[in-house]
Amino acid sequence: MLATCLPLQAKTVYIDDTLYAPVRSGEGTQYRILHNGLRSGTPVELLERAESGYSRVRTPDGIEGWIVSRYLSEQPIARDRLAAAQQQLERTRNELASVRETLQQTQAERDELANAESRLENRSEELAEELREIKSISANAISLKERNQELQEVNQRLRNDVEVLTAEKERLEAKKESDFMLLGAGLVLLGVILALVVPLLKPTRKHDTWA
Repeated sequence: MLATCLPLQAKTVYIDDTLYAPVRSGEGTQYRILHNGLRSGTPVELLERAESGYSRVRTPDGIEGWIVSRYLSEQPIARDRLAAAQQQLERTRNELASVRETLQQTQAERDELANAESRLENRSEELAEELREIKSISANAISLKERNQELQEVNQRLRNDVEVLTAEKERLEAKKESDFMLLGAGLVLLGVILALVVPLLKPTRKHDTWA
């Protein structure tokens, strides 16, 4: 019997689509039952497979025994596969919904970016126009500054001329006043002279000796 046993590397197999599969202490129905029956779909660890049609397994509870090999399947039973497929389908649907939501958000962000880009382009054009206006104003300001400087220089020259003319006017006024004073003094002097000379110019009466 030992010669007919093929030791295998331990792997997980499943109780096939049978309602319950008993686990026995040996390879045959004459051996004692260690577990009344594993429900179909229960995963067990396959320890070895014998040519007798039995396989030695370890249950999730740690019980080691023999079970009919045809009760074992490399894949979960159809019910579990269906449940797994349904779970996978549900996960896929959730992932799809999440992807769709992400896509909608991405499209919304793309539209927002497009609108923002359009606004930025418009703002860029506005700033370019403002820059042109500022350059024009700056050029005018420079021209106005130069003109203002020229006017200030002219104004300074005019102020200097006004000061010179004012000084000349004051000098002329002072001279005029001095001339008036000299003229007055001359007239007074002339009056004095006339007062002294005129009487001398009158003829004197001769005394009549015949009288």
